[in-house]
Amino acid sequence: MAKAPDDGLLLVDKPAGMTSHDAVDRARRALRTKRIGHGGTLDPFATGLLVLLVGRVTRLLPYLDGEPKAYEATIRFGAETDTDDLTGAVTVEAPIPDRAAVEKAIDGLTGDIEQVPPAYSAKQVGGTRAYAAARRGQALALAAVPVRVARWEIRAWRDSECDVAVVCGGGTYIRALARDLGRAAGSAAHLTALRRTGSGRFAVRDAVAVDAISPGSVRSPLDAIPDAERIVVDPPTRARIARGMTIPRRADASALAAIVDESGELLAVAEPEGDMWQPRVVLVDG
Repeated sequence: MAKAPDDGLLLVDKPAGMTSHDAVDRARRALRTKRIGHGGTLDPFATGLLVLLVGRVTRLLPYLDGEPKAYEATIRFGAETDTDDLTGAVTVEAPIPDRAAVEKAIDGLTGDIEQVPPAYSAKQVGGTRAYAAARRGQALALAAVPVRVARWEIRAWRDSECDVAVVCGGGTYIRALARDLGRAAGSAAHLTALRRTGSGRFAVRDAVAVDAISPGSVRSPLDAIPDAERIVVDPPTRARIARGMTIPRRADASALAAIVDESGELLAVAEPEGDMWQPRVVLVDG
């Protein structure tokens, strides 16, 4: 049996005030399927791109290239909160820094840096989630972790706020960047708005609103692995692929293959094994 017509890639523009889990549930109902996987969540107050895989195509999640991440954010200076964003309680107040101090601090928070995750995050210590401990008033001592901030810049400056654009690696907390920017500029700061505009090769401009999700919103599974080498096979070879059997590989072939039949249907994703392609994820029945 081939994959269902609505199995594939779905790009969703999540609104503010909705959890990522709720957005996925809305997609499940709209598409009448339980099988939807995601390539990274957003905080409820944040908006923007959620990359979802539908149906059998959820098995391509390990091959989904979700880096770099791109964000647009608004940072407010003068106060730090316990959540590092506008939903938390103010814990520290400080004078608003000048723009020169902020720009210098941005330079110091660019590249490969160490970042302490927010107290209200999903990080675990001894099996306990940081946010669960923080809600009990027993914030965990979280260790700094390496993250990469490729670049960020100020897009607008007004009163106590600035708008920034950030490009970073996965695992980077923009809330924590805002907190650390305030501290490095000799002030205090927290995040008041966040929008994910990109994830790997995927852009929010190509996404659909949650209320507009329909079977027609689901894109080809091939769009989930745009950098894979496309290999078209004939019916006898298709039967081999459906059974997980290897097929010959050129010496100069790429590191990942999207094997399709003559109609363009994605049959499998394969990896090199010597001079052969070994199917790792097979999406059709033998």
